Amino acid sequence: MDRRQGAKENGRKPTRLVYRRPVRIDYDNVFQSEEDRCAFIAEWYDPNAALIRRYQLLYYTKDGSVEMFDMKNHRVFLKRTKYDDLQLKDLFVGNKINVFSRQLQLVDYGDQYTCRKLGSKKERTLAMIKPDAVAKMGAIIEMILSSDLTITKMKMVALTRKEAVDFYVEHQTKTFFNDLINFMISGPVIAMEILGDESVCAWRKLLGPTNSSTARSESPNSIRAKFGTDGTKNAAHGSDSVASAARELEFFFPTSGGRGPPNTAKYTDCTCCIIKPHAVSDKCTGKIITEIMDAGFEISAMQMFKMEIANAEEFYEVYKGVVAEYPEMLVELCAGPCVVMEIRSPDAPKCFREFCGPSDPEIARHLRPKTLRARYGKSKVRNAVHCTDLPEDGLLEEAYYETGSLHWLILNHEQMLQINGFL
Repeated sequence: MDRRQGAKENGRKPTRLVYRRPVRIDYDNVFQSEEDRCAFIAEWYDPNAALIRRYQLLYYTKDGSVEMFDMKNHRVFLKRTKYDDLQLKDLFVGNKINVFSRQLQLVDYGDQYTCRKLGSKKERTLAMIKPDAVAKMGAIIEMILSSDLTITKMKMVALTRKEAVDFYVEHQTKTFFNDLINFMISGPVIAMEILGDESVCAWRKLLGPTNSSTARSESPNSIRAKFGTDGTKNAAHGSDSVASAARELEFFFPTSGGRGPPNTAKYTDCTCCIIKPHAVSDKCTGKIITEIMDAGFEISAMQMFKMEIANAEEFYEVYKGVVAEYPEMLVELCAGPCVVMEIRSPDAPKCFREFCGPSDPEIARHLRPKTLRARYGKSKVRNAVHCTDLPEDGLLEEAYYETGSLHWLILNHEQMLQINGFL
């Protein structure tokens, strides 16, 4: 008796067996057809366990939501949640992002779809503002950010003759070489790593022709046309190829353990200013720098940093237990890159603090509407800039960013104040 006959005698409907061929799911195409999402491998250092934990981070471009999976334990770590503080432009290999107060390092793409979509487009190049255009660096930075390019590293340095010769070694046999070297060591320069779609070509197009006179006739809206003088004093430099970009970026921002050319900090008649991550993300860096310089302040040193939570706790230690917003201040300082500047002027701490305005932007907009915090601040925590409260703190804060060591600050606190006339 077969299965169908037995089922009929027992009053049951015969079972119909259906055999299906296994279907292979193309996850890349599924995600692409349903909604765009990007996947990355992210690492987080767990200070309690002293371990580096790896996660797969998914970012959904449709609604700005994020999802995380614990790769070791094969389980959901964070269910899909909307997170407004993270944007697609922040997602690239090598960047540090902050997701719900957890700082993550993006170390690789999570799938081939993301690699194809983002990896082939993102390119890095070196941009350098030359000595003749440092006074216009705010306007140049604003032009860069307005061109869908992202500044991921930035540092003001003073080149020695040897460093300038090493950097321009390919021009050593040309007639203008000595004039070029003398010009490049005549003042500080600003080196930047720029990230964007085909950034080598995009940056050179924004620069314009090498000779500034030619640029004014052929590309009047270019950087060299607006800020350059001639073929040597032409405002800015750009790498001419991907290979050159890699070499020149390694020169200024070495990954092999070196420090590159030193910064230009003076540590006299100065105060410290930090453009906070939210203002950097909102592309306000160039505007804020321009306003600072137009107000008569000198920016004598500048560098972009990405803060770890432990560093932020050390830097803001004096506010712990004093300011109610202290925890939120830590989160904001670690939320993305910030720009640290040494500001110089007579009585710099007092004058610059007044220029920044009240710490609460709402109060600033009512009482002092032309101040930086009134114009660019959003809240008491996201108030555009941090400025030094006391004269001696300016020296300490600048030294902190120079060394990254609180221990060094404690040992040199009294000595620094004596040298600079505060004791």
